[in-house]
Amino acid sequence: MVVNIFTDGGSRGNPGPAASAFVVKNTDGEIVYKAGVYLGESTNNKAEYMGLLNAWNWVVANNISQVNFFLDSELVVKQITGIYKIKDSSLSVIASKIKEIERNSGIKVSYTHVLRHNNKDADKLVNEVLDAN
Repeated sequence: MVVNIFTDGGSRGNPGPAASAFVVKNTDGEIVYKAGVYLGESTNNKAEYMGLLNAWNWVVANNISQVNFFLDSELVVKQITGIYKIKDSSLSVIASKIKEIERNSGIKVSYTHVLRHNNKDADKLVNEVLDAN
């Protein structure tokens, strides 16, 4: 199965109350799964990474053969693809977990930066989780 996954994370304050989310769409653009997680006190960048890590955990558990990730964080896309170095040690730990999952999964993957207006579903879910907490 091939899926497109839109991930997002955000904090109200930096650091502040934070949440992450991901929305899985099939190749027809229909939402097949979505999840959001409240993270407590965290930074925006960590929330962005947690959205990606949680999405990867879902991918591995659901027999996916190819995943195309879409993130509105250009920084995370450039860091996870190796264009930028990760200087923050807490982000480096999460990124290492993501890359290990990616290597061990054998799943074909792509990471694409999209503008925020093209990531509305995941952004909305992040805000819903934050509003509920």
